[in-house]
Amino acid sequence: MVSRNVCSEGFRKEDECVIIKFMETRIEKIDRMQIDETIMETAGEIIKQGGLVAFPTETVYGLGANALDEEAARKTYAAKGRPSDNPLIVHIAEKDALDGIVEEIPAGTRTLVDKFWPGPLTLILKKNERVPYGTTGGLDTVAVRMPDDEIALQLIRKGGGYVSAPSANTSGRPSPTTAQHVAEDLDGKIDMILDGGSVNIGVESTILDMTCVPPMILRPGAVTKEMLEEVIGEVRMDQTLISENSSQAPKAPGMKYRHYAPKAQMILIEGKPSDTVLAIKQLAYDKAMFGKKENGEGYRIGIIATAETMSQYTYGTVKSIGSRENRRTITKNLYGILREFDEEGVDIIYSEGFFGEAIDTAIMNRLLKAAGHKRIPASEIIKLQEYRKIIFVSKDDNCRGPMAERLLQRQILLQEYDIQSRGMIVLFPEPLNPKAEEIMRRNGVDTTEHEALPFEEKDITPDTLILTMEKAQKRKIITEYGFHSNIFTLGEYIGEEKEVESMYGKSLEEYEESYMELENYMRKLARKLNMEAKEKWEEYI
Repeated sequence: MVSRNVCSEGFRKEDECVIIKFMETRIEKIDRMQIDETIMETAGEIIKQGGLVAFPTETVYGLGANALDEEAARKTYAAKGRPSDNPLIVHIAEKDALDGIVEEIPAGTRTLVDKFWPGPLTLILKKNERVPYGTTGGLDTVAVRMPDDEIALQLIRKGGGYVSAPSANTSGRPSPTTAQHVAEDLDGKIDMILDGGSVNIGVESTILDMTCVPPMILRPGAVTKEMLEEVIGEVRMDQTLISENSSQAPKAPGMKYRHYAPKAQMILIEGKPSDTVLAIKQLAYDKAMFGKKENGEGYRIGIIATAETMSQYTYGTVKSIGSRENRRTITKNLYGILREFDEEGVDIIYSEGFFGEAIDTAIMNRLLKAAGHKRIPASEIIKLQEYRKIIFVSKDDNCRGPMAERLLQRQILLQEYDIQSRGMIVLFPEPLNPKAEEIMRRNGVDTTEHEALPFEEKDITPDTLILTMEKAQKRKIITEYGFHSNIFTLGEYIGEEKEVESMYGKSLEEYEESYMELENYMRKLARKLNMEAKEKWEEYI
């Protein structure tokens, strides 16, 4: 066993340092259906003797210590590297235990306790003299909750009835939702980890300050503002979370310091889900295609998507955080996803935002903290891109159109486009013309999976650039569907008078000549698109 002096960030004086013993952390699996009393007795004794035990709750894993022992609080801060003005939550196992550590019980408190305990609600109350200032971060208030987890409740009882328990992770890192997460951060720094499997909720408890009128939510969680107001009436939401530069002591965990943060830079994209996807696609494309780190290597990009959107992304490592149809899956997976990106060594993470449901307040609170409040409105990005789709239209979509599609896809473009082809007269999904396929093969382009598709009215959208091979297709589209300002012949759009004529009946050599001409047109098209994109990005920057 090795020992050395360790100071948490908040301890500045040499005599406020504590000695952390770097030990072999004991990990014990616990079956909730048949809890091992011997293990729980051992864990409780560690708590009583001033040691540290990580354990599961319904929210996240907590780092348990004797809440009435100031030296145990110091060990907790040191093990986590946590600032000492960041208060700890005292966990109790019996509702009556609340009376033993608070000075007064404000109106409405008993009603909340009866409704939400055990459960993910923390109440801030005036402390009495039994609770040391080391536990409360120097405040005259104490944060208290009763967790809804049998392992947690038994540990609290075995440990003396009052267990302080911040999340069992290195301060600032994503909170742990499995015992493995705890071990990654705290192995060798604490006495024991009780492995009860994955937690149920996945984000920390709601914190409600009962010392003010009306009560104020200091940290959103699974118990929402709407749920609280149904029980006690008006509840305020703290809209002015303390900045990292503030000298004011935070009244609740997670208010002042950066929390839940992955190692990678993280940016939250806010807006309607459809706009968010488009914005992240463009940001990821730009970073993947053109971004370089100082060492010359490209960026590894992570994207936090949902089950509904993850298939829409084309660049980066995409992970589903859950389903928008079931927000509880999002809260449960949030921290695990952030840790997975750490393991995979991504450099930058783009995350979708969440708005519309009560629990979204808690989700966005954690995402913003993880991103260090770096956020971009999706509308700011998507307005930079006039066109997001390009459709080449020919007569039958089995030669010129698909050739142009594949050739443009090979160009370096400053923005990401969905590039497709269509035909005005398509009776069935035929493959590419054999001669066209051979020419493309000779030039290293695979077109074997192409199937001709008909042009339809639904293809005409404001963000789609429609380029016809000849004037004939343009006239037909306008005649059938009306005039639209985003329909051009390819030649007129890039400033060329010559149309891209049909290759039907020509020799293989003539196909090759037409291919070269089409390739030249695609270079000119790419230059025009890039010039327009550059002007908008420079104006935005």
